[in-house]
Parts: sequence; C-alpha cells; structure tokens
Amino acid sequence: MRKKMVFLPLLVLFAVLAALAGRHFIGSRPFRDLRDGEIVSASVQLMPPDVTLTLTADECRALEGLLREVVIYERDSSWNSYCGQAVVYTAALADGTERTVYAYNPFLIIDGIGYRTKYKPCEALSRFANVTLSDARKAQ
Repeated sequence: MRKKMVFLPLLVLFAVLAALAGRHFIGSRPFRDLRDGEIVSASVQLMPPDVTLTLTADECRALEGLLREVVIYERDSSWNSYCGQAVVYTAALADGTERTVYAYNPFLIIDGIGYRTKYKPCEALSRFANVTLSDARKAQ
C-alpha cells in the first residue's frame, strides 16, 4: 500500500509535466473550432504599407480556413522588439465578438497576447493578406 502512495504523486507530477511539455513542443490550435460562416465580416491591415482592406465573403471563408490551421506555442512578448511587416486581421464573429489576430512571423498576437507560432500557417496568413492587397490594386 505504501508503494502505491509513493507512485501516485509521481504519476500526477509526470502528467502535469507531460501536459506542459506538450503545449511547449506540440502547440495548440486556438481557432480549431472556428466554423464555416462564423466570420461575418473582416478587415486586414498591412503595415507597411499601412493599407487596410475589407475582405469579401469569399475572402472571409478563406481566412477561416487559414485561422483553423494556426498553431501557437508558449506566450512570448518579445514580438515588441521585432521589425518587419505586420498583418492585422480584425474579424467580427457571428456571436457578436470581435477578434484581432496579428500575423508577425515567428509570432502570432491574438487579442493583444503574443505567442510563438508555427512558421507555415503564420506565413500563409501574411501571404494571403499580400495577395489580397495585390488583387485589390490590380482591380483599381
């Protein structure tokens, strides 16, 4: 009986460490449950060149797919000291909430909280914004 009592705290400690390590190395997908049509309107701001575009309904559907693939790791506030292009999506959801997502590789800032992020999904958000800007300029 005494041996079981020794192993129980060790088992709990191992489970906690595994959960923390999983979040650190595997990451999580904060928008995994975002449903099709949940974004009712959205805009994207690119800095530079400091341009803001309103997304069409089809672009909102594409944004939903891109957001579902985003993977974040641990919190990291060092994004404040980085330089480069920031892409800021502001999305109004069907439930009335508004979410702001900065794609600033290797960081993703969700509603003001910075996280390390997986490179490819974050890069896809940046690329999508730049293609949207290019298409808008061609249409003019």
